[in-house]
Amino acid sequence: MPRKSKIVLVTGAGSGVGQSILKALQHSSYTAIAADCDSLAAGLYAASKAYLIPRASSPEFLPRIIEICDREACSLIFCGIEPELPVLARAAQELLSQGFITVVSEREVIELCDDKLSTARFLCEHGFTCPVTLPLAEYDASRLSLPVILKPRKGGSRSLGVFLVKSDEELRFHRTTLDLSNYIVQEYVPGEEYTCGTITFDHNCYGVITMRRVLRDGDTYKAYIVDEPSIREVVRKVAELLNPFGPCNFQLRIKNGQPCIFEINSRCSGTTACRALAGFNEALMCADYLLEGKKPQFQIKPLSFLRYWKEVVVANDQIASLQAEGKITGDGTLL
Repeated sequence: MPRKSKIVLVTGAGSGVGQSILKALQHSSYTAIAADCDSLAAGLYAASKAYLIPRASSPEFLPRIIEICDREACSLIFCGIEPELPVLARAAQELLSQGFITVVSEREVIELCDDKLSTARFLCEHGFTCPVTLPLAEYDASRLSLPVILKPRKGGSRSLGVFLVKSDEELRFHRTTLDLSNYIVQEYVPGEEYTCGTITFDHNCYGVITMRRVLRDGDTYKAYIVDEPSIREVVRKVAELLNPFGPCNFQLRIKNGQPCIFEINSRCSGTTACRALAGFNEALMCADYLLEGKKPQFQIKPLSFLRYWKEVVVANDQIASLQAEGKITGDGTLL
């Protein structure tokens, strides 16, 4: 049985997703413990307590997670960084047997979302509008005309390794320099981009929030809450079919008047904190649902978000203490 404490572990505290979860929980009844493998991860210094952990690829990763959850009496684990998702998904039942609920989808969902070719096939097979997507090694000009998008089939984040290709010369160059086994070529869909958040349990999507966004270096730079019923309905249907565990993030544009999803992330988002400020707090709703049985409730406010850099100032001796002891205590207010 899961514990009933109000203490939550948030991993990936150096990532935008991890920090966004910390912000979303900051003024709630929950206490967030931060964890990351990098002693310079900003989120570590914004929590009441923080721990260094090994990378997800280390055999010591799970034992360290269990050790921290035991020590701090955590009841819930939020994953804030992509490489940890499959590891935590494989260990979800083991962690649950020890009293910790991991907010992570099933392995099949994580694998499908991580594989952009599989994502496109899943959407198309179920009748949803999606961009034409092919393995780069199988590019066919008769099926997909320029311009096109090249991106890693698996992995990747913040638009790293993504190319907008406008000419045959560019395409030939990239086909000789990229890993053809892990690259897709995708139809370029022009126009405004949207990011949508959902919260889903047992094939029931309890809510959708839609934001029109402007990107800078792959991250949301400006975002605007919008009310688009057609987008909301398509995203709701996909979420209920996919059945992620808790939060899920959808990225889309409009193709021929229809919402066209091109990426799905079965986790919280870098805009989770913005959504919380707009009244759709997916981290808090998940915690309340899983630990207290409260049905997710929200009231979305029409807001705009203009993001900017903010410094987290940390004393050098605090960093040294974390590096030496693997844990620190903070005031939980720096973000």
